[in-house]
Amino acid sequence: MLGGIAGLILGAGATEVYSQTKNEPFIIPTYVLIAAPAAGFLIGALAGLYPAAKAARLSPTEALRST
Repeated sequence: MLGGIAGLILGAGATEVYSQTKNEPFIIPTYVLIAAPAAGFLIGALAGLYPAAKAARLSPTEALRST
């Protein structure tokens, strides 16, 4: 989620710089304020759950042997 928030802040900053150089209004759609952290949370959850599920299928002796 923190990655999504950081991406949102960096993207907003880049958009602000671009809008200033082109003399355009600075506009960020409202849905982006929710979509960016949600995407970061979803990617982080999947990246954490996959290895955990894979490890849960191993027997304890096999898990110790493979490290």
